[in-house]
Amino acid sequence: MTVSDWGQLLLLGALWGGSFFFARIAVAEIPPLALVLYRVSIAALVLHLWLRLRHISFAPAIARSASFLTLALLNNVIPFSLIFSGQTKIGAGLASVLYATTPLWTVLVANLLTADEKLSTSKLMGVALGIGGAAAMIGPGFFSNFGGPTWAKLAVIGAAVSYAFAAVFAKRFRDMKPVVVATGQLTASTILMTPIVFLLYDSSDILSANISIWLAIGSLAIVTTAFAFILYFNLIASAGATNASLVTLLVPASAIILSTAFLGERLEPYEFLGLALIASSLVVVDGRLLRWRRRIDIGKRT
Repeated sequence: MTVSDWGQLLLLGALWGGSFFFARIAVAEIPPLALVLYRVSIAALVLHLWLRLRHISFAPAIARSASFLTLALLNNVIPFSLIFSGQTKIGAGLASVLYATTPLWTVLVANLLTADEKLSTSKLMGVALGIGGAAAMIGPGFFSNFGGPTWAKLAVIGAAVSYAFAAVFAKRFRDMKPVVVATGQLTASTILMTPIVFLLYDSSDILSANISIWLAIGSLAIVTTAFAFILYFNLIASAGATNASLVTLLVPASAIILSTAFLGERLEPYEFLGLALIASSLVVVDGRLLRWRRRIDIGKRT
């Protein structure tokens, strides 16, 4: 990956880590699936306005509406539903580690379905280190929450697999502007989520909230969804599905760092260990440092 790719990956990890702040506030008064609808619909509206202001046509997305409905299912509707279901029965620590397996599934799916992202030892080693880092950041609480029914664990793993297929599927949109891809996915997600929410909830359940909740929803939709998905699809087009999926390793790390910086929380020793393992995993997946070291060793022998 280039320096620009790494910058976008780190920024995306920070944004999606920050989304936990806003979601934690909003979910106190808004049902989870309704929050999903608000998140995707407001983000879609903002991006449509942005396209209009920049005179960028949305017509290419309309012409491929079936593909965008598939992307929305794989990247929003299915994984959100599976994660919400699984978390009714298993702890957040275990769920986050299962979610962090997304790069592993992406490596495997990309190896099967693409010609340019084949399996390598460095990728597998890096992903394994990253998953270990995510588990280490949970600390002792990870083992205390290891119980729960098998179906709930499989639901969260199913969400990770769905994200993997979504990352690979999104590569077919590399000929389109990332902002158009983001707008198309979020528009399709809004179309799919609207009937689900209105069938499940009364209007009083999803409309009654105070101003702080609506501010949190707006921040969640505009900053950590609309802008973040532009970065995500740009990263897929530039660095590939496997590298883009590494953001799932950064999300728990950035959430903990943000909590430390803005909420006065303290990092525990095991959290420092987790951060070190995640950083090591990114270096291994990138491969440049290992290749540089190998060239030095060869130079010394010659």
